[in-house]
Amino acid sequence: MAQRRRNRNSTFEDLVEIAALLPWWLALLLAFVAYVVIHRYAVMDVPTVAVLGQMGDMVSKQLIKTLATFGQYIVPVAFALGTLTSFIGRRRRAKLHDGVADQPTVNALNGMSWREFEMLVGEAFRRRGYAVSETGEGADGGVDLVLTRGGETYLVQCKQWKAFKVGVNIVRELYGVMAARGAAGGFVVTSGVFTQDAIQFATGRNIDLINGAQLHAMIRSARQPQPASANIPAASVPPEPALVAKSANSSPDCPKCGKPMVPRKAKQGQNAGQSFWGCSTFPACRGIRSA
Repeated sequence: MAQRRRNRNSTFEDLVEIAALLPWWLALLLAFVAYVVIHRYAVMDVPTVAVLGQMGDMVSKQLIKTLATFGQYIVPVAFALGTLTSFIGRRRRAKLHDGVADQPTVNALNGMSWREFEMLVGEAFRRRGYAVSETGEGADGGVDLVLTRGGETYLVQCKQWKAFKVGVNIVRELYGVMAARGAAGGFVVTSGVFTQDAIQFATGRNIDLINGAQLHAMIRSARQPQPASANIPAASVPPEPALVAKSANSSPDCPKCGKPMVPRKAKQGQNAGQSFWGCSTFPACRGIRSA
């Protein structure tokens, strides 16, 4: 995905962006507090006649008063706009997610822009309990989303590639960023598929590859009640089922859907580090067995 960093041109835009990342009620509260605090400086008395030895103090107060006169309106407006931006963005992501969930086939992922695809992926992870932060339109070493949950960080790279497969170089790139930032894991998500080299490289490296079919199943399953279990490593998504080479005798069948199961290891919770069997179609099916 090409570099898509947007240039920030002003402090006002930075304030809007910060407010957009906050809960709407907190952003509105900050807008009110900012007005009250800055307004005090905007109406403060400043001597109009200079007193010998106090010229510098008078000039400083006048400068503060002038800045506060404008800032008492600019800062609250920036926070209010950030609140509105956040609200509209969340409504748009929810509508996009639910629209794809209502479609019966993976073709629902086709036709959207890279930005919509990134928003869709972020909303899918958000509904799985992650806090999602967008990095600034494809910046930050090719990482599009940063996920946090349980004190751990996961990096996500989105590739809306329908015409060709996502290769191993993309996975290597994410792995390098993960190592540099000390991330607990990573995801590469595409609307298409991955090469076998990419899947083999990701195996055992705490990188989960989610192809278009798996993403669609993940989105549709978000509307179904999910069983709560500390044994399920929520950050784990298996390789493409077609490439999981297991014989009938080497793994049990899933107790929920009857599909072959694959060995996994819990990454968090009270059972972290323990092995278990997980359904090969996860996240479409969350069946598990004790190892």
